[in-house]
Amino acid sequence: MKASDANANQAAPQRVAIYMRVSTGRQAESDLSIPDQRRQALAYCKSRGWTVVTEFVDAGLSGTTDNRPELQRLLDIATSDGSPFDVVLVHSLSRFMRDAFLQEMHVRRLAKAGVRLVSLTQDVGDDSIGVMVRQVFALFDEYQSNEIRKHVSRSMNENARQGFWNGAAPPFGYTTVVVEQRGARMKKRLAIDPVEAETVRLMFRLLMEGDGTTGPMGVKAATCWLNERGYRTRGGARWGIGPLYNLISNTVYKGEAVFNRMDSKTRKEKPASERIIVPVNPIIEPAVFDTLQAQLKARNPKAVPPRVVTGPILLTGIATCASCGGGMTLRTGKSGRYRYYVCAAAAQKGKSACPGRSVPMDRLDDAVMDRIAHELLTPSRVADMLRGLMERQTKRDSDYADRLTSLRGKLSEVETRLGRLYQAIENGIADTKDPMLKDRVAAVKTERDIAKAAFDRAVSEMSPEARITEDKIAAFVETMRGNVLSGDTPFRRAWLRSVIDGVEVDDTEIRIHGRRTVLERLVMGGGAAPAGVPSFVRKWRTRQDSNL
Repeated sequence: MKASDANANQAAPQRVAIYMRVSTGRQAESDLSIPDQRRQALAYCKSRGWTVVTEFVDAGLSGTTDNRPELQRLLDIATSDGSPFDVVLVHSLSRFMRDAFLQEMHVRRLAKAGVRLVSLTQDVGDDSIGVMVRQVFALFDEYQSNEIRKHVSRSMNENARQGFWNGAAPPFGYTTVVVEQRGARMKKRLAIDPVEAETVRLMFRLLMEGDGTTGPMGVKAATCWLNERGYRTRGGARWGIGPLYNLISNTVYKGEAVFNRMDSKTRKEKPASERIIVPVNPIIEPAVFDTLQAQLKARNPKAVPPRVVTGPILLTGIATCASCGGGMTLRTGKSGRYRYYVCAAAAQKGKSACPGRSVPMDRLDDAVMDRIAHELLTPSRVADMLRGLMERQTKRDSDYADRLTSLRGKLSEVETRLGRLYQAIENGIADTKDPMLKDRVAAVKTERDIAKAAFDRAVSEMSPEARITEDKIAAFVETMRGNVLSGDTPFRRAWLRSVIDGVEVDDTEIRIHGRRTVLERLVMGGGAAPAGVPSFVRKWRTRQDSNL
């Protein structure tokens, strides 16, 4: 466009849409920048005889992206047939965009629809020189934005290194408390929310031990259990499998909140060296948290094929060859009457791969089960293995007392608030017909019920039934031995996989490997069988010619 044409357009009456933006919620709450932008824009239009037909305001949104609702609405209206305005007026070009590429793209998009972008403080014109100057301004705005982001990121990183919380919504189970003030800034740390923390402990207990009537649950089963019994997220929504999995995988619950994990702009995870660990009070013991993560990894549906956990053979996926470490597979005689465990490498690749060995199936099954039942599963042996756990239970009495004190205080505080509401209604201060009052009373009653349920659950954990005792160990051993020796094959296999990691078959001996933490979990579960979960998902339509 020539300069004379541009001047003519500016002199002619124009229909104007004013676009205003501030970057942060704090600026939006102060209610100063937006009114000032509007005042200057209206004065600018009045001095030129332009007519303001509409306004668009994005409050608390960054200019480095075009993902802004009001900006998108403006662009949709401007580029539709018969735009109701001829000019988009902004205070400065940085209010419209702080990304040089995006700004130029949208300016050309508007120009194609016959709409001009005008800055009341940077009116550079539409000729070739003006376009060049506008692009230079855009580059400087983008550079300034990147510098600001760099300095803010550096300050937030240092704040995290000092152990403070940087202002995001706290994880479920935690709240923020002000610990000090530096100038106008309040420094906050994460503190345990006593009510939500009980729900977090319940989630981990369901996954580790079950609810007392079942064995350990999978994530889906735990999600259904929570939703069926009325447990909700902080926002009042039902729990989902994804949110629950993300929660139980968050290291904040073992006392390690991670800051600077992800790039806020690209949404990609940063290297571990750039992450900052903020120490917080743990809700879950670190050993328990790590044990659950190992279990989740072992249950990964992509980790183990289905034949290992659903096959008809007792030691499938457990028995390995001591020479090569490969699995032992089933082989039968010509008549099908005799069945053997043989080294898979030797059977498939020959003796050059592994010397191999062959053991009658019944003989190996009976030897393993008899060894576990009569030497491992005795009350004295199990009690000896769990003595450390029983000692830790005793030491945790003071922790339970602190939990009960916090929950009792929370329950008392909620009941006091509810009592004040009832008193205001009785004294005629509050209108019983006010819908907001009804909603408020209902919300406080729900909060009281949740706090009461959390308190009752914490009390039940201190009851004798919730602790490991000699009687509980004896009952566990009896139940376990009966299932191991005479249960159905699927049930025996599930038990065997839950107790031991592997059976190593050598020429002269059989070595059984297991973990003490697994036995602790099973005793706490009362001898119930672990929950089965899917263990493999086959690739379907691998050519990707359907169902992408």
